[in-house]
Amino acid sequence: MSETLIDFAVLCLGHASYDLVFSVPHHPAEDEKLFADSLLGCGGGPAANAAVIVARLGFKSAFAGYLGRDVYGESHLQELQLAGVDTRFVIRGDSPTPLSAVLVKPDGKRALLNYKGDTQPLPTESIDFVGISAKCILFDGHEPHISLQLLNQRDLTHTATVLDAGSLHAGTRALMDKVDYLVCSEKFALQYAGDERTALQQMAAIVPTVVITLGERGLIWQRGQECGQLPAPPIKAVDSTGAGDAFHGAFAAAIAADMDWPETLRYASAAGAYCCTQMGARPGLPNKQQLQSLLASWHPV
Repeated sequence: MSETLIDFAVLCLGHASYDLVFSVPHHPAEDEKLFADSLLGCGGGPAANAAVIVARLGFKSAFAGYLGRDVYGESHLQELQLAGVDTRFVIRGDSPTPLSAVLVKPDGKRALLNYKGDTQPLPTESIDFVGISAKCILFDGHEPHISLQLLNQRDLTHTATVLDAGSLHAGTRALMDKVDYLVCSEKFALQYAGDERTALQQMAAIVPTVVITLGERGLIWQRGQECGQLPAPPIKAVDSTGAGDAFHGAFAAAIAADMDWPETLRYASAAGAYCCTQMGARPGLPNKQQLQSLLASWHPV
């Protein structure tokens, strides 16, 4: 039996991109030339952002996924390392780092344009996870081959598993019934069942715990036969980019820390809300002090 060499609170497996975030007065119409008020360039991607917020909150995190050998991949890798994220499971290659252009209006609403060229999900045997231990593994569905390999072949008896399901696609569909916690967006719920309550009921029949995030309307959840809801913290939204990533990362950190269920939901909700108060996903991911400050001022009924 091999000795555990590396121990993480949260291992985040999935997508890394580079984000170009433009602040615009409105989303452009057909043939309209529009000047941005500001531009922010930073790393992005659900699993990569989750790994960063886990580290910022004081937990040991790692990211597993792909970054190209281009300027965007190099910049993102340095960001992850500066944030304290373990990057030994990052695979580099000649295909481009996925790129996202994000247009953000003054009310925080956004439009996204993604480009990944010929970049494909990593093959099953790309990463060797032998010798590592994690209290929680977070998947985002964008690396389905290595995710399924890990779920199917590893003994995860003492490891919690979380799926960040932002939208319904082949990857999230393949993983959704294989995790302990399905934490999905309103978009995913509507794609899955047409309305959030029906989706909650149907998904809870195949997953032990389901959470559906509803943006400014908070969230709904079900664990077995127990269900409930939680309102969102009252904040002034600047940019909703990355709010879901912040929620999922903080949720995984709370699970790794064995927080009780109500505290886990408040902790993750506060992280997602805080992210909306800043421009850009990566700069909006709170650290421990920022999150605790928001939690101290928020008293949901």
